[in-house]
Amino acid sequence: MPSVTREEIERLDDKDPLGSARDLFHLPEGLIYLDGNSLGPPPKAAFAEIEKAMHTEWAEDLITSWNKAGWFMLTDTLGAKVAGIVGADDDELVVCDSTSVNIYKSLQAALSLRPDRKTIVTEAGSFPTDLYMVDGLRNFAPDIDVRLEGVDAPNLEDLIDDTTAVVLANQVNYRSGELRDVGALTARAHDAGALIVWDLCHSAGVMPVDLNQHGADFAVGCTYKYLNGGPGAPAFVFAARRHHEKLRQPLSGWWGHRQPFAFDVAYEADPGVRKFLCGTQPILSMRALKAGLDVFEQFEISAIRQKSMALTDLFIALVEEHCTEYGLELASPSDATLRGSQVAFRHAEGYAIMQALIERKLIGDFRMPDILRFGFAPLYIRYIDVWNAVEIMRDVLASSAWREERFAVRAAVT
Repeated sequence: MPSVTREEIERLDDKDPLGSARDLFHLPEGLIYLDGNSLGPPPKAAFAEIEKAMHTEWAEDLITSWNKAGWFMLTDTLGAKVAGIVGADDDELVVCDSTSVNIYKSLQAALSLRPDRKTIVTEAGSFPTDLYMVDGLRNFAPDIDVRLEGVDAPNLEDLIDDTTAVVLANQVNYRSGELRDVGALTARAHDAGALIVWDLCHSAGVMPVDLNQHGADFAVGCTYKYLNGGPGAPAFVFAARRHHEKLRQPLSGWWGHRQPFAFDVAYEADPGVRKFLCGTQPILSMRALKAGLDVFEQFEISAIRQKSMALTDLFIALVEEHCTEYGLELASPSDATLRGSQVAFRHAEGYAIMQALIERKLIGDFRMPDILRFGFAPLYIRYIDVWNAVEIMRDVLASSAWREERFAVRAAVT
């Protein structure tokens, strides 16, 4: 006897308070898109935003659009929208550059506030760009000591001491979806006199972050995942207001100057969070992002989180009921309060299986060495999508369709 019926699933969609949000996005007919944790689909409003930006603001108004259309201040106006999603104040966050660049700037800013300390604590299991940026920083500051969770000690907390300058941590692990306690880890860092930089790439837009409530120092994140800003959309950086006066960041570009159009020879940093800006920003991408961020003004983040947990709970239950006999092993926390909005399963042939699922119009992604990863964006994923996804998975696994040689051929992007 099945634990739940299709009819019961359909009733969940009928009473879903977020059900209307799906109509705000363009999704191909018949596609089950469980990869919003890598790239969100376009909001329908994005097409009009880009059309206006190109054909009116750029083509007709040209350079006057820096003032007339507010191009120059998009870093701030979009930053205020993101701030509302992650629990920051409007003047503490700007949209700019990439996550990687913002990690570098934030780490250096934190180090500038702790000049007598030389230790960075981070995760060996972090998304690699975080580690690469730490490594790049060490190339220019070889006296920096790096301690890694999973290498130097089992837990981040055990690595933090009175030599620690900054902790760099992901709120959600990109492979497993495991969730860290922002408040607890921030407090642990502060108790040791250290600062903390939070990577919110896999949490912003699907759960409360509450940066100021937890006293966070810095945070970075991308906008092309759950915030639906489009491929390569600019990232964001947060710095708590209490640090603005004293912090320094190394990329002192002209947009971060106190008076950019004074064209002074000497650099004088903006007194606020705009000092994190560097060079001219990608305006067309920012206009697309605006459409993605506007969606969040219509829905409560707490409701998004509740549906996220319900969707992932349902997916795990159905997969374990119908698919685990084929070698799938849950790689995410089973407790919804301990994971983000994604579910990972291990399988030795995970890559080939994912390619077979994609051909059946069920899109997730694969992460080395053996992770099938599925993201659940509550604004456009329905409960019936979960049911249909598991039916496709069961068919692909039971039929061994994934064993066809073509599914094992590795593409550049997995």
